[in-house]
Amino acid sequence: MATGTIDKATARLEAALARIERAQARLLEEHRAALGGAGAPASAPASSSAGGAARVMALVNSHEKLREEVADTLRDLDAVIEDLES
Repeated sequence: MATGTIDKATARLEAALARIERAQARLLEEHRAALGGAGAPASAPASSSAGGAARVMALVNSHEKLREEVADTLRDLDAVIEDLES
């Protein structure tokens, strides 16, 4: 029974990691789009740079929030698995 539960927890973790990877790829794509592809052109006006910087900071903040949520979830899962093994 414990093995089945651990297998389910592992599957859920793998699914969560896949969702994280997809979210990371989406954020990276949004970041690239915010910078105008490979990067902002050298002649971009200062206001564009400021808007791009704000978008980058929003992406960084979103990424950090996601990292914190994942870390919390992993701690919760560790506790559940530890309880199941004891």
